[in-house]
Amino acid sequence: MLSVLALTSVVLLGIASQSTALVVNTDSEKHALVGSDVRLSCSFFSWQWTSPEVSFTWHYRPDGAKDAISIFHYGGGEAYPANKGPFQNRLEFVGNPSRRDGSILIKNLDFGDNGTFTCDAKNPPDIGGHPSTIRLLVFEKVPVQAGVITGSIIGVVLGLLILVVAIYYLMRFLVARRVFSLSMSKHGKKGKGKEGSQQKQAGPQK
Repeated sequence: MLSVLALTSVVLLGIASQSTALVVNTDSEKHALVGSDVRLSCSFFSWQWTSPEVSFTWHYRPDGAKDAISIFHYGGGEAYPANKGPFQNRLEFVGNPSRRDGSILIKNLDFGDNGTFTCDAKNPPDIGGHPSTIRLLVFEKVPVQAGVITGSIIGVVLGLLILVVAIYYLMRFLVARRVFSLSMSKHGKKGKGKEGSQQKQAGPQK
C-alpha cells in the first residue's frame, strides 16, 4: 500500500513539474537590411494564466564575443530598454504581455548588430522554462536563399522542356497536314485527268 502511494506521489509530482514548465519561442534566424528596422518576436507557452507579474528579458551576444549583455527588460507593466550600449535609443517594446508576446523592435540597423539575441520569459509560478535564441544577420542586400534559386532554375528548365515538346508536336501536326494536303491535291488532279481522257475516248455521237 505504501509503495502504491509513493508511486502515485512521484507521478503527480512529475505531472506538476511538467505543467509548470514554460516554453519560450522565437524565430531561429532573421535577415534584415542596413538602416532598416527589425522586429524580434518572442512568445511563450504556459499552463498557467498570464500572470500580472509576467516578465521578459533580452540579452545580446555580438558575433565573435563570448559574453552576452542585457539590453532590455519588461516587468511590472513597464519596459526598461538599456540606457547605454550598442542599442541605446534604438530599442522599442512592441509586444503585448497580456497575449504572452515580448517582442522588441530594433531601429536603424547596422552591420555591428549582427549576433545572437536571447529572450527569456517568466510567468509566475511558471519560471522554469529555457530561454530561446534568434540569430540576426544584417546585409546590405538581403540574399536570395539557395532553395529559391534552385526552385527558379528547375521551373525555367521545366518550362523550356514543355515549350520544346509543344513545338515538336506542333511541327509534326503541320507537316502531317501539309502531306495530307499534297496527297489530296494529287488525287484530285488524277481524278480530273481520268475524266478528261474518258470524255475524249467517248467522242461526239451522231
